[in-house]
Amino acid sequence: MATDVSRGEAPAERRETLADLFVLDADVHVHEDPAELAEYADPPWDVGLREIAKVQERYLDLPGISPRAEYRVPFPGGSNRRQIATTAAEMREGLDALHVDRAVLFPDHLLSLAMVRDPAFATALARAYNRWLHERWLTEERSLGGALVIAPQNPEAGAQDIRRYAGEREFACAYLPASGLKILYGHEIYDPVYRAAAEAGLPVVIHSVETIYPAFPFQLDQFRTSLAVHALAHPLSMVANLVSMIETAVPVRFPELKIGFMEAGTGWIPFIANRLDKEYIERRREVPLLQERPSRTMRRFFYGTQPIEEPERRTDVVALFELFDGENQAMFASDWPHHDFDHPRHVFALPFSPEARRKIMGLNAARFFGIEVPA
Repeated sequence: MATDVSRGEAPAERRETLADLFVLDADVHVHEDPAELAEYADPPWDVGLREIAKVQERYLDLPGISPRAEYRVPFPGGSNRRQIATTAAEMREGLDALHVDRAVLFPDHLLSLAMVRDPAFATALARAYNRWLHERWLTEERSLGGALVIAPQNPEAGAQDIRRYAGEREFACAYLPASGLKILYGHEIYDPVYRAAAEAGLPVVIHSVETIYPAFPFQLDQFRTSLAVHALAHPLSMVANLVSMIETAVPVRFPELKIGFMEAGTGWIPFIANRLDKEYIERRREVPLLQERPSRTMRRFFYGTQPIEEPERRTDVVALFELFDGENQAMFASDWPHHDFDHPRHVFALPFSPEARRKIMGLNAARFFGIEVPA
């Protein structure tokens, strides 16, 4: 029943909608064209990129840049919409339709950068992409922030790029590719990247993609379907790298460094936190730099929500978030415009408190990336 204001009764409070919130999407994907990257690449790699541009491209599959080691039966069905964005204007139009105010851009093909065999080519790809992204996207549309690509094959070059762009606030984070990674991110060879990022105040984000590859944890060749591989590839790569970083005390050795994990959902977080705590209690002499339970360290990490779990009871998601302080550490991520993106309204509709919803939909990510929230 409507409230009668003329009788002195207070009007009913209007229900908050998605349009009322500041929404910061922590993970959307640009589509990098090798012909465009060639314009920003040093020789002789510009020649190679022009040759790659002549090859017919498939979804997240381009020889030389994003090799995929699995072959799927092309069953019909699924989304028929366009699943790439090739310009900043096109991306902005798509995000406007989703009520997304700000977004952080990750690549498409370079999600598989760790699988590129030639370290020099991987380094050239990362540098050409960073130049291209800065000029063609970030200076064209100020509501978009960039993820600075780091080639894990050459951490020193990655550190140089971080310092090169340290004054360019258009970059919101440094992106570390996890798919097909040979050496996990706890290894000391990556210390130059962490040192440079900490000095620049730039968060690092580990991001994966589905693949089959002869390196842990992507030894998924025994599975027959993408259903099985995709269910495991993303969370297992996050688990492996997080454990690696904790056992070598990366968060202790670089206390100012912000660390995020993207595109693996959140169900894996309480599982590995509990497993690590159990081992820590029994074997803490092996990790003398760790002065607290791993689960407490993990509560300072940030986690993208996509692909958010879909249990039969939506309250289970809220209970899951309580296990890792998701109200303060989870960041809404859509994965737009990929086939499995999460619409903001889906996460908005989960039964979080209004305060928790505002944090998850935008405020947590703003705190992580150092992005100003409009008044």
